[in-house]
Amino acid sequence: MDQRLLNRRNFLAEAGGGFGGLALTSLLAHGSQAKADFQPAAKRVIQIFCSGGLSHVDTFDYKPELERRAGTPFDPDGSLQFFASKPGNCQPGFWKFRQHGECGRWMSDLLPKLATCVDDMAFIYSMQSKTALHGPGNFQMNTGQTLPGFPSMGAWVTYGLGSECDNLPAFVVLPDVRGLPPGGIINWGAGFLPAEHQATTLDTSDPGQPVADLFPPPGFEAISRQRDKSSLAFLDSLNRLHQQKRSGNSELEARIKAYEMAARLQLSAPEVTDIRGETPVTKKLYDIDHPDTGPFGRQCLLARRLVERGVRFVQIYCGAENTTAEKIRPNWDSHEDLPRDHGYWGAVLDTGASALLKDLKGRGMLDDTLVICTSEFGRQPAAQGKQAKGRDHNGGAFTAWLAGGGIKPGISYGATDELGFKAVDKVVHSYELHATALHLLGLNHEKLSWYHNGLEQRLTGFEGKGVIDELVA
Repeated sequence: MDQRLLNRRNFLAEAGGGFGGLALTSLLAHGSQAKADFQPAAKRVIQIFCSGGLSHVDTFDYKPELERRAGTPFDPDGSLQFFASKPGNCQPGFWKFRQHGECGRWMSDLLPKLATCVDDMAFIYSMQSKTALHGPGNFQMNTGQTLPGFPSMGAWVTYGLGSECDNLPAFVVLPDVRGLPPGGIINWGAGFLPAEHQATTLDTSDPGQPVADLFPPPGFEAISRQRDKSSLAFLDSLNRLHQQKRSGNSELEARIKAYEMAARLQLSAPEVTDIRGETPVTKKLYDIDHPDTGPFGRQCLLARRLVERGVRFVQIYCGAENTTAEKIRPNWDSHEDLPRDHGYWGAVLDTGASALLKDLKGRGMLDDTLVICTSEFGRQPAAQGKQAKGRDHNGGAFTAWLAGGGIKPGISYGATDELGFKAVDKVVHSYELHATALHLLGLNHEKLSWYHNGLEQRLTGFEGKGVIDELVA
């Protein structure tokens, strides 16, 4: 053994010279716990999460009756109580609705670019949440449960199908540049599944350091790859010896694999986040230089680059946790001034999501890439009390849309009542949405399970009605 390793300070310097010094030499296994049950239509998923509660009656769900009743009391007898207010008057969409595409789908003028993609999209108008609280609502849509601590959909997918790539994580999250969503990192955790299935978070605002602490700090004595070899082999033997006595500790296994992945990420992460090689046409499509729409456009472009390189599941957040520091709300939670807040976020979503769909389709990737866009709940079709421009939370109704990856394009499923207050036809919760996504990936949602607390737990729980066959091509 190199005598320098016997000195504690030298050993730490050799072994701790960035993740490269900590990394092991073995490759991360492609390991799959439950191979696809049947031929999948989709190989990968990109999920867009509009945090804060996107208003369905201002975007996708056209309600002519709401227009006819504009200005009349929504609740004449005063019996209703919304999440944070008593209902005000009926308030139709703040943007005009028009029909688009060969399918004739109605969409508001808030989303003109996305409206050009409707023939590739399928809309679920009858989504419901069990809660009108942001944190539990985020958990519901991400994990199938309103309580924290359950595995996210991305964790279940990577547990079921493993990874397609050695040099990038199987599950990547791109948070909004303004911060984390309500509930934070629990939204993409592994819960009771092995810890290796939790997501890796990439910072899209810093291409040079896309993963926190990926590289040594400035001034740290660099360790060359040649000098690294002996410490790598020594650490490999130490880690495996330590692991032999703790074979049931999934967090230890995840930590070892994380160090292995970190060494490879020193090369692969900067490459995937470096968009200088993209064509000017592509950069313009995602509008990456625009001060408002650019950051989300960059997230969508990186999502395409990630799945192109074998990442199994990418989640993009459009909106962050509420703060009081900004005039415009940092998400879709438009209690006071929906034209102002949705006006801002609509342009953000419209540009990035439409670019993603067109880019994937142009590259021949949309057919086997499932794109999902959802929010935790919708907003009320009435004004929020006396605040004529605001809308309160609505767990009873919202819209989700899907595209690619085996989805039947240009169709709609389910419906809300004549005002958009509540889903009434073919009601869909997270269970059915998740079951359908798993099905398109070749996984049987009833078989994809993990024994925990005396039950065979699964993403779709035991309350749902299963796959929405009408959405499957």
